Amino acid sequence: MDELRALLAKHARPDMTTLIEDVLVSRVTAGGPPTPSMSGTILAFVAQGRKRIALGERVYDYRAGQYLVASVDMPITGNYVDISPSEPALGIGIVLRPDKVAEILLTNDLPKPAGTPEGLAVSDASQELIDAVTRLARLLDQPRDARALAPLIKQEILWRVMTGEQGAVVRQLGTQDSSLSHIAKAVKWIRENYAESFKVENVARIAGMSESAFYRNFQAVTAMSPIQFQKQIRLQEARLLLATNRDVTSVSHRVGYDSPSQFSREYRRQFGAPPSQDAKLTLQPAL
Repeated sequence: MDELRALLAKHARPDMTTLIEDVLVSRVTAGGPPTPSMSGTILAFVAQGRKRIALGERVYDYRAGQYLVASVDMPITGNYVDISPSEPALGIGIVLRPDKVAEILLTNDLPKPAGTPEGLAVSDASQELIDAVTRLARLLDQPRDARALAPLIKQEILWRVMTGEQGAVVRQLGTQDSSLSHIAKAVKWIRENYAESFKVENVARIAGMSESAFYRNFQAVTAMSPIQFQKQIRLQEARLLLATNRDVTSVSHRVGYDSPSQFSREYRRQFGAPPSQDAKLTLQPAL
């Protein structure tokens, strides 16, 4: 872990990108209050520090030596705990791509996922997983080797997770007809059409599920109802828009609110300050 921490501290950038595609590195030196953001679809491994994330009514803590899987891009609230400039939070993440998961499923005999897993999950990392993550981080110092070896090590890391405690969560991501894949279609539609009013039965049809099954599975994955999910997206989009457009009424209409006063009430309840006074939201993944 000491080697991994040193590598992550060395290669962390403000935007978290690295020379390896779909690999992110995070270094955070200050905690602060919980901040709303989007989780991204990511496998995040913590090398130092601790982070707390809330998804609906669920709360997840993950710390050094643990990993978090986010199988659907969802609105979350999170903050780092007990960190400082001398002891920053350090983490490395891999963006989860359904096609990469599907490749492993097609060439290996893994059990089909049953039921509908939660959209977020936390587990302790095995020694084999820590070793693979460290080897991936070493490639940040070896650009030539990274082009050839990074895809192989990322596949190994996926394999370790897919055959581990949270394997079902990741396997569902690459299974075309899984409950998670159906809910992911609905999540994508709501995110792209968040300003539109909708009936749950219509979104259930987009997901290819009955209304009752859709509602039940949507809550299992996201810890929210579809309408609550839409409201979270609307408020986060509004917060971004307000960074460049201080016309609260205009922004409220743009994100789908008919009543600016209702928008202001819900915005203050979500972010702790009225929209006219709040600062821009910085979106970061669960890493």
